[in-house]
Amino acid sequence: MNLRDLQYLVTVAETRHFGRAAEQCFVSQPTLSGQIKKLEQELGVTLFERTNRRVEVTPAGEVILQHARQILEQADVIRQTAQAFKDPVAGPLRLGAIPTISPYLTPFILKPLQQEWPQMRLVLSEEKTDRLLQRLHDHEIDAAILATEHGDPEFTRIPLFREPFWLAIPRDSELYTKDDISQEDLAGCELLLLAEGHCLAQQAIDLCRLDRRDPNSELANLRATSLETLLQLVSAGYGSTLVPALAVSSPWTSGRGIIVRELDLPGASRDVSLYFRRSFPRRAALEALCDTLRRHLPNTVQLLNANE
Repeated sequence: MNLRDLQYLVTVAETRHFGRAAEQCFVSQPTLSGQIKKLEQELGVTLFERTNRRVEVTPAGEVILQHARQILEQADVIRQTAQAFKDPVAGPLRLGAIPTISPYLTPFILKPLQQEWPQMRLVLSEEKTDRLLQRLHDHEIDAAILATEHGDPEFTRIPLFREPFWLAIPRDSELYTKDDISQEDLAGCELLLLAEGHCLAQQAIDLCRLDRRDPNSELANLRATSLETLLQLVSAGYGSTLVPALAVSSPWTSGRGIIVRELDLPGASRDVSLYFRRSFPRRAALEALCDTLRRHLPNTVQLLNANE
């Protein structure tokens, strides 16, 4: 038994398919199948129940799979610890970010990172908060940029910036000519929301007090899967939406018939932080990333210090 065999085991369990698992492991299917069979013979138990249509993990396989994942995670910690002693910034850094941050933040930091830390290879992924936290817990990513607080004792964070919310409205909206937008204005407007699972949706609900909204409203159950889709709906005159300050710098702010208004209201912002495991050995790489990020952010956001 070796680490390669355990990786084959985990990949087959995740894909439920020997062919796809072989592709992900960059080996032929006969090679992978042969190694799994040898592992089963060595352990004296059947790990997978195979049919022509599907592959299922056996009860014995489920228990062994848990230990295999732990061993692979510890092997990765050993590699990263060794890398940290050589050059903590060098090598891949697996970074996750939520969809309402990633496409608007990365244009500010990708080139500066290449120039300042050419030895760092940033591997980006974009997913919802719950999924990123699970991947962080499973050692599938090294850190995640999130906009909500999490008290898991396994994780710690580096505060990054406070991002105000802006209101995106159609050009013919009654709010276009108002000098100041009040809390009641927000509560009374037809606010479009992201689908469940996006933290920005809950932040909008809290800020705009949408618990007061008529549940029979035409837009009460209309949810979009991306901020871009929401903006298309605003452009078409379906309603208004909240956008984070970083997104205001994107090209959609011109030529679509959308007006953006800054909100000067209590709580009309979100705090963004970098979350990572306390055991992660390459903190110097994360500090380098955060330092570069802070120095290249636009002035539409407010930097946070480490104690906030």
